[in-house]
Amino acid sequence: MSIVRDAAAIAKGMSITLKQVFQPTEVENYPDGKGPMRGAKFEERFRGKHQLQRDENGLEKCVACFLCAAACPSNCIYIEAAENTEETRISSAERYAKVYNIDYNRCIFCGYCVEACPTDAITHGHGFELASLNATTLVMRKEDLLIPTPMLPDAVRSQKDQAEILA
Repeated sequence: MSIVRDAAAIAKGMSITLKQVFQPTEVENYPDGKGPMRGAKFEERFRGKHQLQRDENGLEKCVACFLCAAACPSNCIYIEAAENTEETRISSAERYAKVYNIDYNRCIFCGYCVEACPTDAITHGHGFELASLNATTLVMRKEDLLIPTPMLPDAVRSQKDQAEILA
């Protein structure tokens, strides 16, 4: 009896396969498709390229607490802290991240860094085109991750210039 049941199960599976063989293929034309993302459709929980956020005053939210680096299981986040001064104010706290690097060669997009951040400074964006043939281009620096400030002019080149404009 089990041989008949097994044969029936195989026949049912093969019938589904043969039905799909004769269906027309549906192709989504990614680069040239419709929509604001050129055909790409994202789920709400999609974890793409990280973004460093700014507060409502345009200052960086990251206070260099190192919790994101400590929570990262693949050890791909590197941070160097520096002190804010009255002349150069980069973040609203006492410290800011002078260097903030994420090595996407090692990142597994687990989201632990986002959950660990007490100031909501790091989030996942919708950037998904990260592929590269050169491994050195997959190390994203703070300048690559930081959200641009609309009130800053394009002529701002250094953190000191940025601090002078924001002050």
